[in-house]
Amino acid sequence: MAAPTQAQPSTPTPPADAALLLLSRARAWLTPLRVEAICVAITFVAMMAGLITSNTSVNPTLPALFYLIAYISGGAFGLQAGVESLRRFRIDVDLLMILAALGAVVVGSPFEGAMLLFLFSLSNVLQAYALGRTRSAIQALMKLRPDRALVKREGGTVLMPIEQLVVGDHILVRPGERVPLDGIVVEGESTLDQSSLTGESMPVNKRVGDPVFAGTVNQSGSLEVQVTKLARDSTIARLIKMVEEAQSQKAPTERFLDKFEQVYAVGVILFTLLLIVVPPVFFGAPFEASLYRAITVMVVASPCALIISTPAAILSAIANGARRGVLFKGGAHLERAGQLDVIAFDKTGTLTVGKPTVTDVTIIPMNVSVHDDQSREGADAPHPPRIPEHIRTEQENILLALAAAVESKSEHPLALAIVETARHRGLNIPEATDFVNTAGKGVRAKLAFMGGLTIAIGNPRYFDGYQTIGMERAMREVVRLQDEGKTSVLVAKISDGVRANILGVIAIADVVRPSAPGVIRRLHELGIKRTVMLTGDNERVARAVARQTGVDEVYADLLPEDKVAQIKRLREGATRPNAVAMVGDGVNDAPALASASLGIAMGAAGTDVALETADVVLMSDDLRNIPYAISLSRQARRVVVQNLAFAIAVIILLVIAALGLELPLPAGVVGHEGSTVIVVLNGLRLLMFSEKIEK
Repeated sequence: MAAPTQAQPSTPTPPADAALLLLSRARAWLTPLRVEAICVAITFVAMMAGLITSNTSVNPTLPALFYLIAYISGGAFGLQAGVESLRRFRIDVDLLMILAALGAVVVGSPFEGAMLLFLFSLSNVLQAYALGRTRSAIQALMKLRPDRALVKREGGTVLMPIEQLVVGDHILVRPGERVPLDGIVVEGESTLDQSSLTGESMPVNKRVGDPVFAGTVNQSGSLEVQVTKLARDSTIARLIKMVEEAQSQKAPTERFLDKFEQVYAVGVILFTLLLIVVPPVFFGAPFEASLYRAITVMVVASPCALIISTPAAILSAIANGARRGVLFKGGAHLERAGQLDVIAFDKTGTLTVGKPTVTDVTIIPMNVSVHDDQSREGADAPHPPRIPEHIRTEQENILLALAAAVESKSEHPLALAIVETARHRGLNIPEATDFVNTAGKGVRAKLAFMGGLTIAIGNPRYFDGYQTIGMERAMREVVRLQDEGKTSVLVAKISDGVRANILGVIAIADVVRPSAPGVIRRLHELGIKRTVMLTGDNERVARAVARQTGVDEVYADLLPEDKVAQIKRLREGATRPNAVAMVGDGVNDAPALASASLGIAMGAAGTDVALETADVVLMSDDLRNIPYAISLSRQARRVVVQNLAFAIAVIILLVIAALGLELPLPAGVVGHEGSTVIVVLNGLRLLMFSEKIEK
């Protein structure tokens, strides 16, 4: 038995290395916001020390020293920003505050000047902290993606940094782990929580062939994923970049206020100079009183609250939408969403789920038994006997299983829909042989059981050369289903190569999203005047979808360029500019999305065209996020109006009080900076905005 290994004494860290480590940690902790907060604290302490010593100390140098410290710590960042503005030949509120504080010293009120700098720097720190919260939802996404992945290499697995992976690598994702990179499942089946990326509340099933996205959580089974995008190109990386760009794009109101700030700041300075010069020169007023009043007016007239009122609301709304999976590509698009009068929808993949689904399985009476070739009497009877529900369901499953057996040999989208439905119902699908495909008409094959039974599936033209039984009844069903916008196929048993006994009709359609009717209804409640469907599908199918969803107008058989023309026509007929939105899947609808006042892309997770073309991206396939985006936009607009009205009212009241009621400088400072904090907090309310939506 081996002797136990003695623990080696740990080597003490050299003092120089310990000091460097401490310094590096201090630098990491001292973020710009924390440095500003420390300066605010120093300003407050020095200001109060100056006030106390000025009343208790006989040495005038001591309070002057404390006030100097307060002015340096409280005005350093404002002075730096003001100098940068002057270099660009601009005047902003930072420069106004520095001038007002210096003016307070000139009129013998150093405490008031220090308090102004303290409150101004405190409000700036609060603004930075508050607006930083609006970015936290996006910055948190960067932490969702793992920095390493378990990669298959030479019969084993290796843990590697994701930056070293290339397209085509196979990675393993175990239960409870986050997917490190975008890819496609090549082995395994599981459910993934995609709420952090798409806003979907329910887990999404993933099987072989399905895409998965970086940052989503694998909940149950193990998955082997083939990498399809590098770390820098993943969906989550593009999402972060897009929202960062959105936050830098200003809304029209914000851009107007930026220009207005320059003119207004110059006007405030000129008005202050007039208040200093005119009363003493022309009216014989005391110079010190005029200077004091002028400094007070400069403080209260500064547009701090006015300038911050819009970005506080816009950025909060963008962050709120991002948490919900609604990504606005800038403040301009956020504002425009609340001004819509007309919304145009693509059909396939937008109002509908985007893939064929079996909707109806109809048995042709008296022909349900595959053994009975002579049961013809009731085939075309006007009043066929009523079949009990449980027997009808069993017969439908038999018909569906026979059809799936033949269609399992085909790659046609309708065939895939039939096979998928049969598997979803848990049916036992027989083996088929001797498969024959007649292009544009139908298919047939022999089933291995029941003595080589031949089943044919096709449209009515497929059976033109056969002696048919039950065709009249089947065609009545086909016409009815076509009126509902569904594609139908006939299922028949072929006997002696010349007789076709119609067993039933299977209808397939791209079904309407369950949420679509409620969304259209909600849009009308929100004041949207017209909802329009633009589709390349045929008129009959389009009309059927319109009836189910409640869309006002339908334009069918459209090519991509025709959709663009319709969008332009809608914009020309709109009652106001920027009133027409287009909702599409972001691929063949890209030209129409770009032509609309506001392009809204559906289900953009992994869709490059949608991210690049649309103005608003819905990261999940949830149509209900459209009325949510409109409501959020309108609420943001209301908050902006509230902030602007409040900021202007406070400025007017304070200026009147300073000119006519001899408002004290400290009261003016508190009123001015207090209004700035209030509008920021009011804007932050948008982070908590929510709206109950109909399921």
